[in-house]
Amino acid sequence: MRPAPIERPSVETTVAEDQGTGPGRPPGAPRGARAAVARLLRLPGGRARRTAAWCAVVPLALVSVVVLCRAADIDGITPIPQLLAFLPWLLVPAALGLLLGTAARWPLGCGWALAAAAATGWFIQPYDGGTPPEPHGPVLARLRVMTANLEFGQARDGLLTALRRERPDLVAVQECDTGCAEALDSAAVRAAYPYRSVALGDSAAAGSAILSRHPLTREEGVRGTLRMPGAIVRIAGQRLRLQVAHPMPPMPGQLDVWRTELGRLRAYAAGRGEEPTLIAGDFNATQDHAAFRAVLDTGLRDSARATGISRTPSWPSATAPVLGAQIDHVLASRALRPRTARFLELPHTDHRALLVELDLYGPQG
Repeated sequence: MRPAPIERPSVETTVAEDQGTGPGRPPGAPRGARAAVARLLRLPGGRARRTAAWCAVVPLALVSVVVLCRAADIDGITPIPQLLAFLPWLLVPAALGLLLGTAARWPLGCGWALAAAAATGWFIQPYDGGTPPEPHGPVLARLRVMTANLEFGQARDGLLTALRRERPDLVAVQECDTGCAEALDSAAVRAAYPYRSVALGDSAAAGSAILSRHPLTREEGVRGTLRMPGAIVRIAGQRLRLQVAHPMPPMPGQLDVWRTELGRLRAYAAGRGEEPTLIAGDFNATQDHAAFRAVLDTGLRDSARATGISRTPSWPSATAPVLGAQIDHVLASRALRPRTARFLELPHTDHRALLVELDLYGPQG
């Protein structure tokens, strides 16, 4: 009797199956472009590397959200406006993300970190949105303009010293309390600055003042929680509009007030007409805030930007100039050309004063 034939297992496979399997590759694993994308998106293996990757996500997500708001020209919600004030320092968490991504051997994380750093670096460039053309014509006068926040009036003695030393023509003072007002009313200050407008508020931070060597007429200033007086100053027969800036800071829960008051300063700037105009003070905003850029976009020139120091911090003075934000500004219309700008140290205040020298051009400018 002949033995029954032994059945052999079939070894036939389809072309698709042959291409989808192989040594070391489980059936159904993605190949080609799909495999590359899957590897890119996949977090690295190993507990330590996976932990490093997750640690990289936190700083990179933070940087990305802030930079995206900057690119979208919006200030966002807390903590975005507060972080925008320190935008150059976002390079630090971006570098940390790159370091952690490299340690984790995570290609997506490394690429993300490089993109975040590149975007941050792009926006670190000085903002040049509404810069007016250079003025032309006769120069009527050269002015020295100072702005100083005295932090509840504590720096009044330092201000008086700076006035004697620097002899500015126009001075915008913020956070001027009753003690500050009395100091500015002394015989020595009145002799140097016979023209003034002092507006005291209901707190030590609310008062502001304008001092001038030239005749001035008080004007109703921009309305705000803190006093922001205005004036018309007559210099060499030319009318010059001067407005103090001191909107509320972008504190959590008060962002709407901050935006509204910066919006009023923008409306003042937009409605200034053809007269030479200065807006000087503590704006509580930097060039990285959309609400401040809107003021510049009316055609005002930031004196610090025009003289090459647009990233020099003015606050907080305890860490400036190494770390801080430039929130004190002197903005000038086309008829005023900034020549120099420098920040001055005043004791007993968290701000640095800003002293700007400008040329005032005649009507032909």
